[in-house]
Amino acid sequence: MSSRRRFLAGSGALGMTGTAAGCSAGSAGEKAAGPAPATPAGRPSAPVVPAARPAGQPLNFVVVLADDLGHGELGSYGQQLISTPRIDRLADEGLRFTDAYSTAPVCAPSRCSLLTGLHSGHAAVRENPWGPGGQGRLTDRDLTFAEVLRARGYRTGLIGKWGFGPDEPDQPSHPNARGFETFYGYIQHRHAHDYHPEYLWENGTRQEIPENRAGAREVYAPDLIEQRALAFVDAHKDEPFLLYLAPTVPHAPSRTPDAGAYADRDWSDADKAHAAQVGLFDTLVGGIVDRLTDLGLAEHTLVLVTSDNGPHEEGGTDPGLFDGAGPLRGHKRNLYEGGIRVPLVAWSPRRVPAGTTDRPTPLTDLLPTLADLAGAPAPSDIDGLSIVPLLRGGTGAAHTPRHDHLYFYRNHSGVTPRADAVDGGRGRRLAEAVRRGDWKAVRFAPGRDRRVPDEKWEVELYDLARDPGERDDLAAARPAQADALVRLMRDSWAETYEREPFGVTLEVTEESEGFLVTAALANGSSRPWTDARITLKAPAHGRVRSLDPVTAHRLPAGGTLAARWRVTPAPGAKEGRLTGRGTATHGEAAVTYTAQVPVRVQ
Repeated sequence: MSSRRRFLAGSGALGMTGTAAGCSAGSAGEKAAGPAPATPAGRPSAPVVPAARPAGQPLNFVVVLADDLGHGELGSYGQQLISTPRIDRLADEGLRFTDAYSTAPVCAPSRCSLLTGLHSGHAAVRENPWGPGGQGRLTDRDLTFAEVLRARGYRTGLIGKWGFGPDEPDQPSHPNARGFETFYGYIQHRHAHDYHPEYLWENGTRQEIPENRAGAREVYAPDLIEQRALAFVDAHKDEPFLLYLAPTVPHAPSRTPDAGAYADRDWSDADKAHAAQVGLFDTLVGGIVDRLTDLGLAEHTLVLVTSDNGPHEEGGTDPGLFDGAGPLRGHKRNLYEGGIRVPLVAWSPRRVPAGTTDRPTPLTDLLPTLADLAGAPAPSDIDGLSIVPLLRGGTGAAHTPRHDHLYFYRNHSGVTPRADAVDGGRGRRLAEAVRRGDWKAVRFAPGRDRRVPDEKWEVELYDLARDPGERDDLAAARPAQADALVRLMRDSWAETYEREPFGVTLEVTEESEGFLVTAALANGSSRPWTDARITLKAPAHGRVRSLDPVTAHRLPAGGTLAARWRVTPAPGAKEGRLTGRGTATHGEAAVTYTAQVPVRVQ
């Protein structure tokens, strides 16, 4: 181990390795923050039993993210050929967003922004994980909405596609390390393209699927994802939970066990299967809603249904047949509206009033919104804004904060014919876009280097109020307007976006007889915390001696409570884990953050 290491964790707690002198004893709050047992593989055999919900228990959350579902591929958004009755009903009963946005036109950066609340000029992942400079992993500095909710004792699960590598356990980019105590599905981006995989992951364990070996297609992964999602809801019906459900449909390849209602259509096989995949997504959402209803949880749950980018054209699928982007221009990979504007439906009976909103709403808004509803502090350095007033409706909806502008970025090595044609043959060039009010600018670099001077970029300008299909380029007629939006693009990009500390950090220095450990609880939110306390746990039979005060009555926004301990390992000990635990009160809500670091005795 290096002589000095720094470790950061948000609110996701890991299992303890033991206690020692000077360590705090376990508590009910600590138990709530620990890992959950592995979720059973199939549907529970016992009858569905309604939840026993204590009065005032926090709201549950189900975030359902489709893979490459276009703005126009749901009936509630104008789709004519594919039937999506379950989501359409949610849209009728809840709030339908007409101007919701992903932050990028491809998967990995879009999902990173969704999870972390940072747009693609600030997020850790801004490109898909291949090609020159490709990115594909999160770090210890990336705080997800799961980590934010874990601080309030939520049980958190990701079922489906994570989309960030490496494809291995016990590393900072693994879902378990980023706040999801229960994970089942695909870790790595490319692995998620396989609908009949030879294995999926359950937390840190690779679960083999022998029926799919040697190219066999016996087990369809979306079926397993559906089973695990329902089982997660069943397992946590009596406690607040967050389910992030990320099936891989309708991403290419267009592959389903059968084409169902579309088998007899005069379409290509790829288009039949694509329509069936969209229908499967609709059925999956409906199944989750039915389970929530059966358990008596529907009125205690907010369901959000959205997509990571515009419609794809891969594997022979024709987005034009389905009018997958609706009246918008472009597809997946384009920064025109068709590539980044996505469906978003919010549903919660008796909580979210029925209606439609045209507020430009990026998916970065999910993190602060979930935090707001859960009573959890959110990082102050994110780009998202809470839309809770909008979800509650009434007169307060008019006071929902609005973004000054929205920023989008693309640097992607792959290209598809229709998307490239929409881009005028510039599909492999780096591009970025900004929307401010109804004005939107898109610009293309001459290659893939963002540092080239502005005069070498090609800039286009559109008035979305008059021209939502982005057909009439006004850049030549309105140069001052175009220049103003280009300045916003430059200002929105940070080569390296330094995050404010949030949660617990551990810093360990080796000494002759053990370790000097500094633990810090950082309030990276915008509101002060009270009754802050930080403790340190050591491996069993180790000795811990505190060197500093470990409490603070008030921890201001941006403030840090730090303390040091000397840790002497037990005789004969070789390795173990140190665990820092910070607690505080945010408003009237208790929050708990933990961090762990492995140590080895030399």
